[in-house]
Amino acid sequence: MRDDDARYEAVSSRDARFDGEFFFAVVTTGIYCRPSCPAVTPKRVNVRFFVSAAAAQAAGFRACRRCRPDAVPGSAEWNVRADLVGRAMRFIGDGVVDREGVGGLARRLGYSARQVQRQLTAELGAGPVALARARRAHTARVLLQTTDLPVTELAFAAGFASIRQFNDTMREIYAGTPSELRAAAAGRRGRAGAPSQGAGEGSRSAPGGIALRLAYRGPYATAEIFDFLQVRAVPGVEEVRGSHGTRTYRRTLRLTYGSGIAEVDEPTGPRTRKRPPAGLVCPAARGADGGWLECRLRLTDLRDLSTAVQRMRRLFDLDADPYAVAERLGADPALGPLVTQRPGLRSPGAADPEELAVRIVLGGPAERAAELVRAYGKPLDAVDGGLTHLFPTPGELTGEEVPEPVRTLCTALADGTVVLDAGADRYAAERALAALPGVGAKAAAYIRMRALGDPDVGDAGDAGGSGEGGPVGERAVAGAWRPWGAYAVHHLWRAGLLPAGELSVAELSGCAGALPGRAEETGRGREAAPVPVAAPVG
Repeated sequence: MRDDDARYEAVSSRDARFDGEFFFAVVTTGIYCRPSCPAVTPKRVNVRFFVSAAAAQAAGFRACRRCRPDAVPGSAEWNVRADLVGRAMRFIGDGVVDREGVGGLARRLGYSARQVQRQLTAELGAGPVALARARRAHTARVLLQTTDLPVTELAFAAGFASIRQFNDTMREIYAGTPSELRAAAAGRRGRAGAPSQGAGEGSRSAPGGIALRLAYRGPYATAEIFDFLQVRAVPGVEEVRGSHGTRTYRRTLRLTYGSGIAEVDEPTGPRTRKRPPAGLVCPAARGADGGWLECRLRLTDLRDLSTAVQRMRRLFDLDADPYAVAERLGADPALGPLVTQRPGLRSPGAADPEELAVRIVLGGPAERAAELVRAYGKPLDAVDGGLTHLFPTPGELTGEEVPEPVRTLCTALADGTVVLDAGADRYAAERALAALPGVGAKAAAYIRMRALGDPDVGDAGDAGGSGEGGPVGERAVAGAWRPWGAYAVHHLWRAGLLPAGELSVAELSGCAGALPGRAEETGRGREAAPVPVAAPVG
């Protein structure tokens, strides 16, 4: 949404579909909000619009205490875009600026620091430092409201370089000192009688960890994503507890400063609740406007909090825009009924891209990957239910005893020939993967879709993404679905119209009639999918 008048219409109607896509600020109050803020709509003349929360903060506006705009889902645009800005936003979300500075971000992107600053400022109204600062401030606020950590320890855990920087930032963005923010949160919980945070917020302290609500927009097909993860869970690293409708997904995480265990609960039904007290309104909780997943994180080092949250968001595809997906795919004669049948179907990502790549290339049932985990993974200090190990790093899987083509893949990952980090160049990564002996184009395309979070998938025979490979009819289908091809594939998988793990429309199984005008394409076979249908490991 690029037109300010259209943005104002979204604000006037409190349209939660645009939460995270843009922000608006009110010059008379000095506050910035999400589009669905329940406060009285300000006059158009007093409103300014921003692409990012960081830009609003840089312009001198502070976050609204009612709608908590810093807690909205991220923009789906950054997952779609493969340019410098899109890659930079994924890197910043993964904490690269906090760990390596602007210079490290620029090196990863392959541009000068000045070019990166100029591009981000031109498009987002804020440079990498300001964007990372906004991320740190949100992390600090969650820690203040959900833990009893001393403020000094908390500041460094959130990524601030000094206590003075921490205090100044919190006052500027939230109009209060850290102690005041913590006291206000405790007072609200006491008046409400129970935790009642906005979507995406910390909800309560968990024994030995932090409880969070991970916000999403629009409808969310929860059962389908838990089904997907459950059948692929690798024993020792992942497990799914409970029965259908009340499941909990659990897994270990290898992070920058330490390790962790993440738990995400399957909601038992639609998120409905009584209207909370004034000041605690959560627009994302209204009907199909969105909601949240309950998540608990136990980390050995709290500096990993933001990174761990972002990785779980990618795994559960929480920054997706289901409205845009439905609009595009729903117009297709074959996919329209499937989209209607399963609104909010997501395309799961990966908590660890390198782990996912190893699992895909290894193939076979999940137990096969579990054998690698037991042989090479680092054991947890204490077994936690079915969680016993961290998945081995690529460097731990380069020995002669490691089976091919896993050894070749891990050697390439360890020496940097293949890069699968959050902001990696997807086209370059797919080409490099496809060129490895024993990997091939299909596995490379699947890794690109899940490990690199690409919401689109083209012809699996065209690793470069040029669109030149594959049948003409297939390219036409891919073009009709772009940029949401990954979601189309998941709909076809769930409907049984495409073999599990297969990305090529040419492999549609028994659905020639379901794809009008495409029957002639379905008979052109290709090599077997890298992920077996019966028990896919990835």
